Amino acid sequence: MSGPLVIRGSVSVPEAELQWRFSRSSGPGGQHVNTTDSQVELRFDLAATEALPEVWKRRALERLAGRLTGGVIAVRASEHRSQWRNRETAATRLAALLAEATAPPPKARRATKIPRGINERRLRVKKQRSQTKRGRSGGGWE
Repeated sequence: MSGPLVIRGSVSVPEAELQWRFSRSSGPGGQHVNTTDSQVELRFDLAATEALPEVWKRRALERLAGRLTGGVIAVRASEHRSQWRNRETAATRLAALLAEATAPPPKARRATKIPRGINERRLRVKKQRSQTKRGRSGGGWE
């Protein structure tokens, strides 16, 4: 993983603002896993960054408040045996997380009125169904 981390469009986080930490990973790998630092932790100081527009930054801080520790967001990856693949996974996760957190809120739904014709048709079908069911009951078949 080299170069800036692209969030959305032309907005990206420079590599200098990303902090990588490596440690030994649990899971498959046999004896190899005991000797290599394949688990990756990617940290990004969201509160102090200048890479994101102010509106995006405020929105992300608000939406990710539960995941932040002192304004820093951390993402871990350890599912692959290779450190390189774990680095790619962590970077992809962070980019997706930031893209989702900085997305604009959805447009408010405008309430619309149900057209009269649709409502009348619904009531007519309901009445027909009622008549059909009423016709099933009743004796006199003997």
